[in-house]
Amino acid sequence: MSARPGRFITLEGGEGAGKSTLAAGLAQALSAEGRTVTRTREPGGSPGADAVRALLVRGDAERWSVLSEALLLAAARNDHLERAIRPALAAGHVVICDRYSDSTWAYQVAARGLDETAFHALSHLIAADTPDLTFILDIDPDIGLARSRGAGLGEDRYERMDLRFHATVRQAFLDIAQREPQRCAVLNAAHGADAVLADALAVLRTRLP
Repeated sequence: MSARPGRFITLEGGEGAGKSTLAAGLAQALSAEGRTVTRTREPGGSPGADAVRALLVRGDAERWSVLSEALLLAAARNDHLERAIRPALAAGHVVICDRYSDSTWAYQVAARGLDETAFHALSHLIAADTPDLTFILDIDPDIGLARSRGAGLGEDRYERMDLRFHATVRQAFLDIAQREPQRCAVLNAAHGADAVLADALAVLRTRLP
C-alpha cells in the first residue's frame, strides 16, 4: 500500500477505449461512497500542462520528432504533478487520471521508437509518481477508432496515424499489464460502459479497499 494519504488511479488504452467514460463513472461511484475525488487527464490537468496539450494533440502527425514530443510530455507531466496530482494526493483524495506515463511508453517508445533510456531518464528527472492502480482498457483499434471523438474536438493527431501504429500501441499496453500485474488490471473495453465500470469497481474494491 502507498504511504501517501490519497490513492492514485490511472486509466490507459488506445483511442476510443472509453477512458473518459470510465473516469466519470468511477468518480461518481467513489464520491457517492464519501470519497473526495480529483479527476484529471494527460496531457493536461493544470494550466501549464493544458498549454502543452494544445501543442501535442493538434496538427500534422509528424509535427514533432519523437524526442521533442517526449520532452513536451515530460514538461506537461511535471507541471501536472506539481500543481494538481501531488497536492490532491497529499490531501487524501482519490486521483483518477485519464492517461499517464504508460501512454508515453506505448505511444512514444513502442510505437514511435523513443529510446528507452530517454524515457526512464525523463521519468527520473521529474520523479514521476507511480500509480497505485492502473486500468488498461483493451479494445480492437478498428472499433476504438470508430468510437473516438478526437476529430470532433480538433484533437485527432494520433487518430490519423495508421492502423499498424494503433495495433502496436494496443500490444504495448498489454505488455505493460503482463510485466506489472500487481499494478495493472486489463478490462475488456468492448463491453458496454456499465459492464466496464462494474468490472473496474470490483477490481478497485479488492486491490484498494
